[in-house]
Amino acid sequence: MALINAGLAQGKNRSGLAWFFLSLLLGPLATFILLFMEKLPSEL
Repeated sequence: MALINAGLAQGKNRSGLAWFFLSLLLGPLATFILLFMEKLPSEL
């Protein structure tokens, strides 16, 4: 689950590593948080 969340986070231009560790603590709750977060604008 943590690897899936890291991939979701990177797809939304967020830190995959940070969300990986957060997912280890929060589990499925982190997935729901990621699903409802807006995608950040990409940095040029």
